[in-house]
Amino acid sequence: MKYISTRSREKEYNFGEVFLKGLADDGGLFIPKSIPRLSNDELTKLSKLNYKDLAREIIYLFSKDTITKDELSSIIEKSYSKFSVKEVVKITNINENSLLELFHGPTLAFKDIAMQFIGNLYDHYLKDNNKKINIVVATSGDTGAAAIDAIKGKDKMNIFVLHPHNKVSLVQRKLMTTVKEKNVFNIAIKGNFDNCQNIVKSMFADFEFSNSINMSAVNSINWVRIIAQSVYYFYSYFKLNQNINFSVPTGNFGDVYAGYLSKKMGLPINKFIVATNQNDILHRAIYSGNYEVQKVEETISPSMDIQVASNFERLIYDIQNQDSEKTKSIMMDIKNNNKYKIDEESLIRIKDSFLSESLNESETLQVIKKIYENQKIILDPHTAIGYGAMEKLKIQKDCVVLSTAHPCKFPEAILKAIGKNVNLPNNLSNILKEKENFSIIENNIDKVKTYIAASLAS
Repeated sequence: MKYISTRSREKEYNFGEVFLKGLADDGGLFIPKSIPRLSNDELTKLSKLNYKDLAREIIYLFSKDTITKDELSSIIEKSYSKFSVKEVVKITNINENSLLELFHGPTLAFKDIAMQFIGNLYDHYLKDNNKKINIVVATSGDTGAAAIDAIKGKDKMNIFVLHPHNKVSLVQRKLMTTVKEKNVFNIAIKGNFDNCQNIVKSMFADFEFSNSINMSAVNSINWVRIIAQSVYYFYSYFKLNQNINFSVPTGNFGDVYAGYLSKKMGLPINKFIVATNQNDILHRAIYSGNYEVQKVEETISPSMDIQVASNFERLIYDIQNQDSEKTKSIMMDIKNNNKYKIDEESLIRIKDSFLSESLNESETLQVIKKIYENQKIILDPHTAIGYGAMEKLKIQKDCVVLSTAHPCKFPEAILKAIGKNVNLPNNLSNILKEKENFSIIENNIDKVKTYIAASLAS
């Protein structure tokens, strides 16, 4: 399989290059030249597999030019050995719908599912390489902890994680900043997640700097994150065996795009609900065609406090009939003017697969309270937004709500909603007492580059 950039079809890449680079040199995102379409017979065969074997078959479709199926099996087995449930994810009933629990990994968030795999995949591609990879990643809360857990202690990698200072939950921050391995560097940026993400993308665009440190990315811009996350859409569809919708708490559009990929591969999913908090740029874009950046507001669902959704570029490329020049022009327009008006024909195409809704803070707390009182299930704020969006759209059954994080990661919000504390699991409870180690830096790319260069030189 060959890959290209969303902004240029001229240069082709293989899977290994796409994985290690993360972001294309022209600033675009990697995408396959063509997406494999599975037949009904192939889907039937896949439906009989357990989660790990299913992951092997799906990921192999995109990676077989540079890795064998046996190597892939070994990486997947190692990646999911630390998960607390045998099948990696768990499906539970909630009224006439389902919760897809994705938080059974080591940092209690859905990001672990792709990130554990990515950490071990780096080992595979670097085993015969004398170079060190330096991961630079922006996080709105969960990505950083998951990436650190997957990469800490690996001798051919360093990881630099940028998080918005005082804008992630205490538990989210401590999961990152109490890690003691020497290849982990935490940077608190005086700004919001979009500032962090912009710094990382700008560093990639600075070829002299990014090449000098052998820089790579594990944000959801990395195509491997997308294909690893697409697996649980296949798995849950096969288990429920019906024409279903998925409601996806959405910030950077990566997780819901992974579902869209599975649909493009032939999985007969009905609709994807893009569920946002009051930072609702994606809801506005899908509902009315107005993709317009506004000020980021801090909420109790910090992983969704985003206004510039990087993965939306992959959808723009798709609805523009894979026209890279049009996509490049639209992305430059967004960068220069902070807005993009989706034309009517494109919006019709988007609405063929997507619905959207948003919840404010009060509505989110009410969902947590109602579900606890009626079902004795505690939802984290992000999952509550997924559930609440489904209700606001009056979808009463046959919907899978992605449960993206354990509620213990957001104790203040849960206490406010139901008056109860949710404790961390015993194996993580010590982090609240551990000493933190992070550097606070201005929202300035040059200062961040100076910090990284100095850290690597020491």
